[in-house]
Amino acid sequence: MCDHVHDHDYETLPENSPLVIHLVAGAMAGIVEHSVMYPFDSIKTRMQVIQPSPQAVYSGVVQAVSHIGHTEGLKTLWRGVNSVILGAGPSHALYFATYEYIKDLVGGNSDQGSHPLASGLGGACATVVSDALMNPFDVIKQRMQVHGSTHRNILECALQVFRREGLAAFYVSYPTTLAMTIPFQSIQFAAYESCRKFLNPDGHYDPKTHIIAGAAAGALAAAATTPLDVMRTLLQTRGHATDPRIIGARGIGDAFRIIYERKGLAGFWKGIQPRIISHVPSTALSWVTYEYFKWVIGKNRSDPPAS
Repeated sequence: MCDHVHDHDYETLPENSPLVIHLVAGAMAGIVEHSVMYPFDSIKTRMQVIQPSPQAVYSGVVQAVSHIGHTEGLKTLWRGVNSVILGAGPSHALYFATYEYIKDLVGGNSDQGSHPLASGLGGACATVVSDALMNPFDVIKQRMQVHGSTHRNILECALQVFRREGLAAFYVSYPTTLAMTIPFQSIQFAAYESCRKFLNPDGHYDPKTHIIAGAAAGALAAAATTPLDVMRTLLQTRGHATDPRIIGARGIGDAFRIIYERKGLAGFWKGIQPRIISHVPSTALSWVTYEYFKWVIGKNRSDPPAS
């Protein structure tokens, strides 16, 4: 390998790098992020349900794991994981590809210091695109996560939701999802880039930096957007409710009023503990996986052909 390869800044890929580099790296990062910490996401969903069954009221993460393990089996915590794996690959591929394109377009890859605004804008634009693809998969996932779900697999769940509630059921939460994920991703990307450049100003490939920056960014973004996540859960699981008002919820305004009237301000923070527990390692894994594949693919493209 030539000396110039060692000096290659992996953060800024060669100008002739195809979009597929970001698509592949993003897809792998998404699958890792959503699958590894899935059980905590299942617990979060159950804790956020406004009208839970008496058997699904939990005081904390540890108690929830213990109770679910004894009454339903720990494998229940993985119910619906196929849905996020199926949707996470393509949606995250679009996500990271859009992020890199927008960040570069507004000058976020220049050498003049940190660019949190460019990173935040890139994250926001990437979210609009990826969530449009991921939202139906997320609805299916949460329908399978709730206590008492009888869906056998993701296809059966999707067909049943479609027959009972129509296509709109898969997108009733999309505006709320965007209201949550745009600030989530903007906070995450801006915090990640700022933290990464502070810890690693030279921009060399350093997994430890990506893990620490990713974990910090994930924790901050998850905590700040929990109230919107609670509202999204109400909309996405409304088909399992018996309360006519919850069943008839049509958007973020209805969700806000129901939660506030039933649970008060505290209701908007339900599930914050498992949400942070889930996002800290998953976001760190997502970034370190993404940066690794970026580095490997970019490095291989920079290597001169063997003579």
